[in-house]
Amino acid sequence: MDKGKPLIVVAAALIDGDGRVLVQQRPQGKAMAGLWEFPGGKVEEDELPEAALIRELREELGIDVEKACLAPACFASESLGERHMILLVYICRKWRGIPQALEAPAIRWVRPLDLHGLDMPPADKPLIGLLDALI
Repeated sequence: MDKGKPLIVVAAALIDGDGRVLVQQRPQGKAMAGLWEFPGGKVEEDELPEAALIRELREELGIDVEKACLAPACFASESLGERHMILLVYICRKWRGIPQALEAPAIRWVRPLDLHGLDMPPADKPLIGLLDALI
Protein backbone atom coordinates (compact mmCIF):
# COMPACT_ATOMS: atom_id res chain seq x y z
CA MET A 1 0.00 0.00 0.00
CA ASP A 2 1.07 3.53 -0.73
CA LYS A 3 2.06 5.37 2.47
CA GLY A 4 1.00 8.71 0.95
CA LYS A 5 -2.44 7.52 -0.09
CA PRO A 6 -5.14 7.86 2.60
CA LEU A 7 -6.78 4.71 3.88
CA ILE A 8 -10.53 4.92 3.18
CA VAL A 9 -12.68 3.13 5.75
CA VAL A 10 -16.48 2.87 5.85
CA ALA A 11 -18.72 2.24 8.84
CA ALA A 12 -22.42 1.97 9.51
CA ALA A 13 -24.46 3.37 12.36
CA LEU A 14 -27.19 0.73 12.30
CA ILE A 15 -30.22 2.19 14.07
CA ASP A 16 -32.94 -0.11 15.40
CA GLY A 17 -36.61 0.74 15.95
CA ASP A 18 -35.85 1.90 19.52
CA GLY A 19 -33.20 4.42 18.36
CA ARG A 20 -30.28 2.31 19.55
CA VAL A 21 -27.00 1.97 17.62
CA LEU A 22 -25.14 -1.29 17.03
CA VAL A 23 -21.46 -1.44 18.00
CA GLN A 24 -19.07 -4.36 17.82
CA GLN A 25 -15.93 -5.20 19.75
CA ARG A 26 -12.64 -5.37 17.85
CA PRO A 27 -11.18 -8.90 17.89
CA GLN A 28 -7.94 -9.92 19.58
CA GLY A 29 -4.96 -9.78 17.24
CA LYS A 30 -6.19 -6.63 15.47
CA ALA A 31 -5.11 -3.06 16.15
CA MET A 32 -7.09 -1.53 19.02
CA ALA A 33 -8.37 -4.97 20.09
CA GLY A 34 -11.20 -4.87 22.61
CA LEU A 35 -12.41 -1.38 21.67
CA TRP A 36 -16.01 -0.86 20.56
CA GLU A 37 -16.62 0.42 17.03
CA PHE A 38 -19.24 0.83 14.36
CA PRO A 39 -19.27 -2.14 11.94
CA GLY A 40 -17.51 -1.69 8.62
CA GLY A 41 -14.02 -1.86 7.17
CA LYS A 42 -11.55 -0.88 4.49
CA VAL A 43 -12.58 0.09 0.99
CA GLU A 44 -10.69 -2.17 -1.42
CA GLU A 45 -8.95 -0.93 -4.57
CA ASP A 46 -11.52 -0.06 -7.28
CA GLU A 47 -14.44 -0.51 -4.84
CA LEU A 48 -17.07 2.14 -4.16
CA PRO A 49 -17.57 3.04 -0.48
CA GLU A 50 -21.20 1.89 -0.42
CA ALA A 51 -20.32 -1.45 -2.04
CA ALA A 52 -17.54 -1.93 0.53
CA LEU A 53 -19.93 -1.24 3.40
CA ILE A 54 -22.57 -3.64 2.03
CA ARG A 55 -19.84 -6.32 1.72
CA GLU A 56 -18.48 -5.65 5.21
CA LEU A 57 -21.93 -5.75 6.85
CA ARG A 58 -22.60 -9.11 5.18
CA GLU A 59 -19.20 -10.50 6.27
CA GLU A 60 -19.22 -9.11 9.83
CA LEU A 61 -22.90 -9.27 10.79
CA GLY A 62 -24.59 -11.56 8.25
CA ILE A 63 -27.09 -8.89 7.15
CA ASP A 64 -28.04 -7.64 3.69
CA VAL A 65 -28.30 -3.91 3.05
CA GLU A 66 -29.44 -2.10 -0.08
CA LYS A 67 -27.39 0.89 -1.27
CA ALA A 68 -30.55 3.07 -1.11
CA CYS A 69 -30.75 2.36 2.66
CA LEU A 70 -27.29 3.87 3.34
CA ALA A 71 -27.49 7.58 4.16
CA PRO A 72 -24.13 9.41 4.30
CA ALA A 73 -23.93 10.97 7.77
CA CYS A 74 -20.47 12.21 8.75
CA PHE A 75 -16.77 11.53 8.43
CA ALA A 76 -13.60 11.56 10.48
CA SER A 77 -9.99 12.19 9.49
CA GLU A 78 -7.34 10.60 11.68
CA SER A 79 -3.62 9.78 11.49
CA LEU A 80 -2.76 6.12 12.01
CA GLY A 81 1.00 6.02 12.30
CA GLU A 82 2.42 6.53 8.82
CA ARG A 83 -1.00 6.32 7.13
CA HIS A 84 -3.91 8.71 7.26
CA MET A 85 -7.45 7.35 7.58
CA ILE A 86 -10.64 8.87 6.23
CA LEU A 87 -13.65 7.26 7.94
CA LEU A 88 -16.98 7.61 6.12
CA VAL A 89 -20.01 6.89 8.32
CA TYR A 90 -23.45 6.04 6.98
CA ILE A 91 -26.73 5.73 8.86
CA CYS A 92 -28.76 2.64 8.10
CA ARG A 93 -32.23 1.95 9.50
CA LYS A 94 -33.30 -0.92 7.21
CA TRP A 95 -31.64 -4.28 6.53
CA ARG A 96 -32.52 -7.93 6.04
CA GLY A 97 -31.49 -10.49 8.64
CA ILE A 98 -30.59 -10.35 12.32
CA PRO A 99 -27.14 -8.90 13.08
CA GLN A 100 -24.80 -11.52 14.55
CA ALA A 101 -21.18 -11.26 15.72
CA LEU A 102 -19.57 -13.29 12.91
CA GLU A 103 -16.07 -11.77 13.18
CA ALA A 104 -16.21 -9.71 16.39
CA PRO A 105 -16.21 -11.30 19.85
CA ALA A 106 -19.36 -9.33 20.75
CA ILE A 107 -21.97 -6.88 19.48
CA ARG A 108 -24.41 -4.74 21.44
CA TRP A 109 -27.17 -2.20 20.93
CA VAL A 110 -26.67 1.04 22.85
CA ARG A 111 -28.34 4.41 23.14
CA PRO A 112 -26.36 7.15 21.34
CA LEU A 113 -25.56 8.97 24.62
CA ASP A 114 -24.23 5.71 26.10
CA LEU A 115 -21.58 5.59 23.37
CA HIS A 116 -19.64 8.21 25.39
CA GLY A 117 -19.06 5.59 28.11
CA LEU A 118 -17.61 2.98 25.74
CA ASP A 119 -13.92 2.56 25.01
CA MET A 120 -13.86 3.43 21.29
CA PRO A 121 -11.12 4.17 18.72
CA PRO A 122 -10.04 7.84 18.60
CA ALA A 123 -11.61 8.38 15.15
CA ASP A 124 -15.04 7.22 16.39
CA LYS A 125 -15.27 9.40 19.53
CA PRO A 126 -15.89 12.77 17.78
CA LEU A 127 -18.67 11.21 15.71
CA ILE A 128 -20.86 10.37 18.70
CA GLY A 129 -22.33 13.87 19.07
CA LEU A 130 -22.92 14.16 15.35
CA LEU A 131 -24.69 10.81 15.22
CA ASP A 132 -26.75 11.63 18.30
CA ALA A 133 -28.00 14.79 16.57
CA LEU A 134 -28.88 12.85 13.40
CA ILE A 135 -30.67 9.97 15.13
